[in-house]
Amino acid sequence: MKAVTWQAPKDVRVEEVPDPRIHAPTDAIVRITSTALCGSDLHLYNVLGMYLSPGDVLGHEPMGIVEEVGAEVTGIQTGDRVVIPFNVSCGHCWMCDRGLMSQCETTQVRNQGTGAALLGFSSLYGSVPGGQAEYLRVPQAQFGPIKIPEGGPDENYLFLSDVLPTAWQGVRYAGVEDGTTVAVVGLGPIGQMAARIARYLGAERVFGIDNVPERLSMAGRHGIETIDTGHTDDVPKAVRDLTDGRGPDSVIEAVGMEAHGAPIQEMAQKATRLLPDKAARFAMEKMGIDRMAALNLSFELVRRGGTVSILGVYGGKADPIPMMDLFDQQITLRMGQANVRRWTDEILPVLERNDDPLGLSDFVTHRMPLSEAPTAYDTFEKKQDGCVKVVFKP
Repeated sequence: MKAVTWQAPKDVRVEEVPDPRIHAPTDAIVRITSTALCGSDLHLYNVLGMYLSPGDVLGHEPMGIVEEVGAEVTGIQTGDRVVIPFNVSCGHCWMCDRGLMSQCETTQVRNQGTGAALLGFSSLYGSVPGGQAEYLRVPQAQFGPIKIPEGGPDENYLFLSDVLPTAWQGVRYAGVEDGTTVAVVGLGPIGQMAARIARYLGAERVFGIDNVPERLSMAGRHGIETIDTGHTDDVPKAVRDLTDGRGPDSVIEAVGMEAHGAPIQEMAQKATRLLPDKAARFAMEKMGIDRMAALNLSFELVRRGGTVSILGVYGGKADPIPMMDLFDQQITLRMGQANVRRWTDEILPVLERNDDPLGLSDFVTHRMPLSEAPTAYDTFEKKQDGCVKVVFKP
């Protein structure tokens, strides 16, 4: 089969790789009909190559048709149309029973000290082959796959794999309720959807903060009050002026470790990339530092007593945090990988509405064959051609 494989930093290729096979009675094989490109994939593309090997299959936002199931998989059968969550979780361990599927004790990657295994996300999370491919082996298929109705475009449901649950969790963690004010820092795919979900769940005002014109324009079409960091001298002051001098009740940070505006940290990341893998892993795990500009902006924005919900992926072990300010201002922090199956039952009824309340019809900007993945990665990384969200059709 054809699959998108990592070869080196900023080097992905579509190659022929072996077809997946059933390895365990809880596996399923799914023929992929749609699979998306995520901002987290760019962290592998740019920064985290020391945890990858040439030929690793990328991607963690897939859906398709069940081709085969293992003996212990009873909830789905051949021919079913399913979305595959990006975290691999069993559904019955202590963590899963408490809605913490991203910490599943059955699939925790203990040799790395990390949580549940993830599709297509390096040795840090189990080296599970990803879904930017023609076929996918789905571990823990007795629980993970989400069966969806026949008919209708894939994109009505595809984003149950990651974008929607991640954004939904971020909004829930932010404590959004009727009448609250929310700022979303970063209007990439996750930020776009978090802003829309915040409005859907009752926020009175939602501010979207970015500097990419196409992202700002898209957010504005969905009732988000946008602030262009490229044309605003003091973003925290601008937001405070719009919120009675206090700042928003909650801030959702949707950027992560590669935020713009942190040149020293960017240089450190690039230097780490040049090291041999063993040395690079040591540097990342002991001295790693993220670009903190977006997170620090979030801390400056939120009102006293407010909440910062962190959706952006971070990997540094030496990140400086302004603890005195956070303590003095009584800020609540919540963060973590999305617990996908924790939220899907809440989200599915929203997707089944005819009025498209989350604006899914205005989300995907690029649809490409899998063969164009290298171009898509480059375009998305450089924010060219109005690229906000890419969907591949294998």
